[in-house]
Amino acid sequence: MLRTHAHAGRRLYTWACAFVIAGLPIGVFAQATDPALLRSTAPDRAAKLIAAAKAEGSLTLYTSIAEKDLKPLIEPFEKKYGIKVNTWRASGDSVMNRTISETRAKRYNADVVHAGAVELEVLSREKILQATASPHFADLMPGSVPAHKEWAATIYSLWVQAYNTGSVKKADLPSSYADLLNPRWKGRLGYEVENIDWFVTVVQSMGEAKGLQYFRDLAASNGVSVRKGHTNLTNMVAAGEVPMALTVYNYMPEQLKKKGAPIDSVVIQPAVARANAVGVTRHAQRPAAAALFMDYLLGEGQPTYAELEYLPANTKVPSALRNYKILMVDPAESLDRREKWRKLYDEIIIRGAKS
Repeated sequence: MLRTHAHAGRRLYTWACAFVIAGLPIGVFAQATDPALLRSTAPDRAAKLIAAAKAEGSLTLYTSIAEKDLKPLIEPFEKKYGIKVNTWRASGDSVMNRTISETRAKRYNADVVHAGAVELEVLSREKILQATASPHFADLMPGSVPAHKEWAATIYSLWVQAYNTGSVKKADLPSSYADLLNPRWKGRLGYEVENIDWFVTVVQSMGEAKGLQYFRDLAASNGVSVRKGHTNLTNMVAAGEVPMALTVYNYMPEQLKKKGAPIDSVVIQPAVARANAVGVTRHAQRPAAAALFMDYLLGEGQPTYAELEYLPANTKVPSALRNYKILMVDPAESLDRREKWRKLYDEIIIRGAKS
């Protein structure tokens, strides 16, 4: 999911059973490409993959990439290789649910999926993705490729703390999580409702017991105003309704700031980032084109991600965001202990915000 960033929270395992499918071809292509080519590390892999991909001629991408970001990412690929990218776009959890539903119904429409790493890990566990051996894996940030190699991170979205420049003085900005316990922040903090992964990662960075007590203290002393939607929360900061938001993505306040809005951001370190990832489906009807597109997103497409103000997973692409100490959300942790963390999150953040 690129700028929708719909989190796999309560609904992560509440998968839809049926969808209205329109405007996309049912899987009618025979999978002629040898799957071994996708996993090959031979020197001629790239040449063979390009030839096979061009023979397939097109691919279908299921994605949560923001509408306005699709064109700059996809057009260069289409122009270079002459391969048409058909897209179906929705929130990350909708992409995940539809892919699962169609696969169970043996409707293999999606060749490649790009959404949140948590959603991609769910698809891997559902045996919907296949392993690949992209030559770009070695250049990605640590933790970007799981051991099964069925998906790889393309970018990391960094959570920052946005503030209204008319309501908050620079001298008062927090430089640590402990600073947020200062009484000056009472009634002034906003939080996006589905950011459970940020909560979990910060808690674990402090040590679980200490981290949980920190958030209990924060909720009890200063309170946290829970809001729905990152864009909504960012706009509320710009409007002065929420003086400081704890969990918005780095590019959001930057976009409004460039338009003249009274908003800026600070990064409390260690910062937290969540990955978006790409993977080729196990039953892809155009597997070579899908794998070539995956290679493109992990290599040639990475500078475009940087231009769109994401943190590129490929370390060869420069980004000012690399200057921060960053903690990565662990997709496996998000899934394996989801019920435990959801209960604690609801108790401390959601109900704590209402008490």
